[in-house]
Amino acid sequence: MTSIKKTIAVSCAAAILFSLGGCAGMSNRDKNTAAGAGIGGVAGAVLTGGSAIGTVGGAAVGGVIGNQVGK
Repeated sequence: MTSIKKTIAVSCAAAILFSLGGCAGMSNRDKNTAAGAGIGGVAGAVLTGGSAIGTVGGAAVGGVIGNQVGK
């Protein structure tokens, strides 16, 4: 593995760890909304072949659904 690839891998791992720490103060509803938006965004991208509109639409719909789960 080249040094550039190692640097990128370490940077990505650090970013993931720091971003997970940001969820510590979130309520369950906020966590569900964020998870729904993430899953919806991925699903929208897959279903529309990577279209930006499909990704954003999927994230919006997923966020609304995630917000309503466990109400």
